[in-house]
Amino acid sequence: MVSLTVNGTQHQIEADPDTPLLYVLRDELGLHGAKYGCGLGQCGACTVMVGGEAVLSCVTPLVVMEGKSVTTVEGLGTIEAPGPMQAAFIAEQAAQCGYCIPGMMMRAQALLERDPEASDEAIRAHMEPNLCRCGTHMRILAAIRRAAESMRTAGVGTTGARAG
Repeated sequence: MVSLTVNGTQHQIEADPDTPLLYVLRDELGLHGAKYGCGLGQCGACTVMVGGEAVLSCVTPLVVMEGKSVTTVEGLGTIEAPGPMQAAFIAEQAAQCGYCIPGMMMRAQALLERDPEASDEAIRAHMEPNLCRCGTHMRILAAIRRAAESMRTAGVGTTGARAG
C-alpha cells in the first residue's frame, strides 16, 4: 500500500508498485485531467506536479510516490472558480483539441511557482518537453504570460489560495 496526497486529499493506494502514477490517478482516483499520450514520457500529456516539480506520470511508478504530494489540473481550480492558470488558458483560447492542455498547464504552473518572473526564453525552454499537435503554441505562451501576471498580482499559488 502506498500513501500519497493528491490535490490536498490523503489516499491509501493498493495497486502493484510498478503501476504508473497516471493509471492510479485516472483509474483509482477518477481524475481524468492528465492524459495518456505516448506512454513513454515523450509528449507531456500526462504531466502533473509532484512536490512542486513537473513530472511525467506515465513513466513514474507508484512505488516512488510514497508520502509525496501530487497536484493535477483538477487541483488548480474548478469549473466555477478556475485558478489563474486555467483562467488564462480560457481567456487566451489556448486550446484547440485540448488534449495537451492539462499537461501544458501543469508544466507551466510548476515553472511559475518556482520562477514567477520567468522570461519568454525560460518559458519556452521549460515547456519544450510538452507537445501540441494542433499548433496553438503562441496562444499557450500568451496564456502562460497572462497567468504569470495574474499570479504575481494576486499572490496565488497552486491551489488558488493567497500566498502568505
